[in-house]
This record gives sequence, C-alpha cells and structure tokens, in this order.
Amino acid sequence: MPDIPWSTPTPADPGAEVHVMASRFETATLTGALRFFLKAPGIIRQMRKAPGAHGVALRARVLDRTFLTLSAWEDRDALHRFARSEPHRTSARAASAYTKESVFTHWTVPATELPLTWAEAERRLAEQETNR
Repeated sequence: MPDIPWSTPTPADPGAEVHVMASRFETATLTGALRFFLKAPGIIRQMRKAPGAHGVALRARVLDRTFLTLSAWEDRDALHRFARSEPHRTSARAASAYTKESVFTHWTVPATELPLTWAEAERRLAEQETNR
C-alpha cells in the first residue's frame, strides 16, 4: 500500500523547536488492519487542518497489519488538543479494540530539520520498544 507522504499543514517558524511524535500500531487481524487503513485518510485530513500541526505522514503496511505515523507539532499541547478532537478521538478508541500492540515516542527538533525521515522515526520507535 502506498504511504501518505509528508505534508506541511502550517510551516513552523525557522527558529522554533517543534514537538515530534512517531507511533507504530500493529493490529491483531487483517480485518483490523483494513479498518485502520480506511480511517487513516480522514485522520490525516484532520491533522492537516489542526492548529499547530507542522507536518504529518503515514506509512501503511496493511498486509503486515502495521502502521507508522510521524507528525510534528508546535508543542505537546497542540498534539494533545488534536488527539482529543473528533474524529481522531472516536477512531482511536475504536481502534484499541483491534490493536495488538502500539508504541509511541516523542522528541523535539529544530524546525529547520523538517521534514523528518522514516529512518529516524523507525530508529526511535525501535529504541522505545527496547526500553520498555
């Protein structure tokens, strides 16, 4: 399945530090993966309109039942406001019923380092899993 490439909803001030979050979700079943995949475009559209969003991307591996997200935010509060808003809030709660495993990691970078790479996100997610 094709990835949804990095997009920049609102460019960050070049001198700013941005909050970054990467996540990995593995669904228990292929049906769960299809449900997750069908919801993803709506959530990406929501992120592209979210106040404080500086970047968003999705890597979907439906047949492997694995999804990676990568996003950059003005600050942690902007990310939390997005996570509590609809349709993300309802979709996230529904996804918990068919998610086998999830991993999240957060860090900050200078805005000049955007866009972020999947290699860095995957490295940090693997490190997070090791430290659990």
